[in-house]
Amino acid sequence: MEDSSKSGDDRKNTRFYHPYQDLHVPITKLYELPTAPEHLFFEEAARPHRSWGENLQYYTGIGYLSGALLGGARGSIQGLRAAEPGDSVKLRLNRVLNSGGQLGRRAGNSLGILGLIFAGLESGVIHLRGTDDVLNSIVAGLGTGALYKAASGPRSAAIAGAIGGIAAAAAVAGKQAVKRYVPI
Repeated sequence: MEDSSKSGDDRKNTRFYHPYQDLHVPITKLYELPTAPEHLFFEEAARPHRSWGENLQYYTGIGYLSGALLGGARGSIQGLRAAEPGDSVKLRLNRVLNSGGQLGRRAGNSLGILGLIFAGLESGVIHLRGTDDVLNSIVAGLGTGALYKAASGPRSAAIAGAIGGIAAAAAVAGKQAVKRYVPI
């Protein structure tokens, strides 16, 4: 039985699901599944961006994971280079795992904190300005760099803030270039 509340536009956004397609069963319309994302509440569908909690988890998780992977790889390479000619295989493996774990943990924590600060600042700027645009990410990058190096003094904080703003602007520009020129 078909839902009478469906309009013609809803039918255009659906595709037919037919699990018996290769069995040549004479059922042509078994299920209609929507192709657009489904939201439980209308407010979720009207929102153009992630919530502050989703941003917090996303940026912190991506920062920690990428830092742990890159730091672990760099530490493992350093462990391989530090091997001495008379070391056994067990000792070399221990050296690689120790240095990879130590650098991976340190880089993961650092980038995770950067993601945490960036997500908090970006959500705060979005709330204060009332709009979600490119400028929010750039300001959040500036603030993230400045806050991260604030304990090192004002000169280091200003330099880190400038680097953070430039990095955020490059990331936003790269994202827009990918959207424009890479067909996905």
